[in-house]
Amino acid sequence: MRKKRKVIVSMLILACSLSCGCSDKNSEQKPVAGTEIPATESIAETEQEAKAELADGVYTADFDTDNAMFHVSEACNGKGTLTVENGEMTIHVSLGSKNIVNLYPGLAEDAKKDGAELLEPTTDTVTYSDGFTEEVYGFDIPVPALDEEFDLALIGTKEKWYDHKVIVSNPKPLEDTSTQKEGSDSLADGNYTVDLTFEGGSGKAEILSPATITVSGETMTAKVQWNSPNYDYMIVNGEKYLPVNTEGDSVFEIPVTAFDEPVPVIGDTVAMSKPHEVEYMITFHSDTLKAVE
Repeated sequence: MRKKRKVIVSMLILACSLSCGCSDKNSEQKPVAGTEIPATESIAETEQEAKAELADGVYTADFDTDNAMFHVSEACNGKGTLTVENGEMTIHVSLGSKNIVNLYPGLAEDAKKDGAELLEPTTDTVTYSDGFTEEVYGFDIPVPALDEEFDLALIGTKEKWYDHKVIVSNPKPLEDTSTQKEGSDSLADGNYTVDLTFEGGSGKAEILSPATITVSGETMTAKVQWNSPNYDYMIVNGEKYLPVNTEGDSVFEIPVTAFDEPVPVIGDTVAMSKPHEVEYMITFHSDTLKAVE
């Protein structure tokens, strides 16, 4: 009988100990009076807002889509140029061809509605690692947020709208790439693309933008392409330059003497009854320089 009592007493003591232990554990989980525990969701939203803030400027950024048929040109390594101005973000991407003729920031069903504002293409010249150049369509796309999927509908040459989702991520200031500008015209050795503006002539012929620039030491050479095969030489700073190709539109390699200011050049065209030298102005814009990897 005594043994039974001892066993019962022991069991009671053990039960009390376990009960006290649970009580202590629960008390530790209660917040201290006067303090607030922020909701996990609120913390995530705060971190996301902080991450989304991007200073005004120009960046390179990754542009990814949900379909392999809709992608940035291989010459651009999956990247576009992200511009931030007054907190508004726009990314320019050069696509893989001219098969996509319009984009719409939203759903395809809305793109079909009257009054829908479609994104119009630009004609971009991309340069591949082997030096081959190609004309493709590019677009300036508004970016509502970084690292978040958003809707972007497209229509191709078959005139049918498709829904897609894209994401823009990994922005890096252009100054942090291998461009490394000091002032406007000091560049690290390598190959770059640069936008240009063109003036002069009748307006029928022009040099296409962007152009490719090769930097070696203190020498900068631009590879420029006309939209015409009828130019047999160019003159820059009194020096004559012959085309570097024998077929297709005329392509020249000419020196780059300045950025962000008009440079006079002469192009000799054979499109008229006799060869005729025409004066033009070319401006290379340093803020559009992008290294070609």
